[in-house]
Amino acid sequence: MHQNTFNLNETDHAGLANPELAGVEVRGMSRASFMLRGALAAGAVYGMGAVAPFVSQALAAGPSSDVEVLNFALTLEYLESAFYNRKAREVGLGGQANAHAKLFGEQEAAHVQALKAAITKLGGTPVKEPEFVFPVNDEKSFLALASVLENTGVGAYNGAAPSLQSKAVLASAGSIVQIEARHAAAINLLIGSSPTPDQGFDRPLTKEQVLAKAGPLIKA
Repeated sequence: MHQNTFNLNETDHAGLANPELAGVEVRGMSRASFMLRGALAAGAVYGMGAVAPFVSQALAAGPSSDVEVLNFALTLEYLESAFYNRKAREVGLGGQANAHAKLFGEQEAAHVQALKAAITKLGGTPVKEPEFVFPVNDEKSFLALASVLENTGVGAYNGAAPSLQSKAVLASAGSIVQIEARHAAAINLLIGSSPTPDQGFDRPLTKEQVLAKAGPLIKA
């Protein structure tokens, strides 16, 4: 597996739909790491609506078992767990932001363990945790990135869900994505943003719309 050729650090941040994602690095060589880098890139450039179709297309591009899908979800949970359990301590949060980070960190760590157990039960091997770099240095930038990461996670799970074959595994993934959505809403309220889309529905792009724009930028 080759490294992702798209580098968010080289992008004009002013033109990004979600500049908070610029500079987030996922340093890993697994297929799951590549897919996560691609999902972050799609979300940064074209917005959250691009995440689900990118993930869906990436999984459809090759044979994807439930283990493959769960290893992608595990890589996403590794990222969120590292963000709340390690980066939050480095930044030094206060008040409600600190309380949220502690609670969410515990829940993301629980998601990691649950996904590892599910992968092992299916006879697979849980993917190793990549190294992550988060471009935040204070509470304001931490919360801004937290909001985007949580919404990215929701889109990623929604994009991966159709590839799952087991109804039991799908139900388990659905229980996780509900928590991710609640995290996103709580963070949005904390930073003064709407906890829900303005029209009551997420408005995802189609696979074709995303690939027409992002496809040339993101390569395996």
